[in-house]
Amino acid sequence: MMAATAPDTFIDNAKVMAKGQVTIPKDVRTVLGLDNGSRVTFIVEKGSVRMVNSAVYAMQMLRDEMTGEAEKSGLTSEEAIGALVKEVRHEGA
Repeated sequence: MMAATAPDTFIDNAKVMAKGQVTIPKDVRTVLGLDNGSRVTFIVEKGSVRMVNSAVYAMQMLRDEMTGEAEKSGLTSEEAIGALVKEVRHEGA
């Protein structure tokens, strides 16, 4: 591993095996928060590929999709959100 200017920037490599399998280097797994059984997502853009933690990526996508939805629904204050929660909890009782 070669360290670059920033501590979270480095270069690492791995060998592609016959079936296309690659062992993800430990330092990369650590940065991505990957454990045994974790899933990864490959994002291909203009000839480059990014590998990201699938769970983190899904949460980012959900956050991006939900941005502004509260305001569109009139939930512009803590009180409005609290009232909605109370309403939903009461309907489920």
